[in-house]
Amino acid sequence: MTTLLPDAAIVTGASRSIGRAIAERLARDGRPVVVGYAHRADEAAVTVRAIAEFGGRAVAVGGDVADGDTAARLFDAADAEFGGAAVLVANAGVSVLGPIATYDDDAYDRVFDASARGTFRCLRAAAARLADHGRVVTVSSTAVATATPGMGVYLAAKAAVETMTRVAAKELAPRGITVNAVAPGLVRSEMFADGKTAEELAAIARSAPRTRLGEITEIADAVSLLTAPDASWISGQVIRVNGGVA
Repeated sequence: MTTLLPDAAIVTGASRSIGRAIAERLARDGRPVVVGYAHRADEAAVTVRAIAEFGGRAVAVGGDVADGDTAARLFDAADAEFGGAAVLVANAGVSVLGPIATYDDDAYDRVFDASARGTFRCLRAAAARLADHGRVVTVSSTAVATATPGMGVYLAAKAAVETMTRVAAKELAPRGITVNAVAPGLVRSEMFADGKTAEELAAIARSAPRTRLGEITEIADAVSLLTAPDASWISGQVIRVNGGVA
């Protein structure tokens, strides 16, 4: 078993929803957290306050992970505030849905910048600056495995995330760093609920194997497992956290 130093976790897209749940869970695990956010400074501050309320430590750092210097600034904050980072959770992403035949070029750029480019830049920074025997978790989607119509561009970006995850796991293995992805499915998140009525959400829940939607805290639980010291032999995997949907 490898014992990690009590260094910080960096969580991107942590101002709300799944990202906030992950940040709070890792803080409860005893890690100080760098709360990364792109635009919602007020909501990132809510995440920091929530962590402080139960005795955790956190600092918010703004910036789009698709921009060149944001990943470096996240690691700079971890170094300055907490003595370095042992965990990176690359959660930031944008969902713009629609059929490939009518998909907008600007939407394509937004989706790939946030998920694929942003994850790439976070992985590149982690390769240089994450502590040895650290943990990296990226975020994909269960729908990559089901090729859901109307999600082609979004899922293509997430498929890129999964491929980079598997390759990075091999490249960082000599330093004892594990790299895995979680792939949520049918989760009661803001992104999933966007544009759906309560009746539509209820129907989706009834169609699931366990006749309910997952909770964002259950995604955070999976990330906690993958970032734990006892997870040292799990690497290069895509863990589909979906209640048995696929």
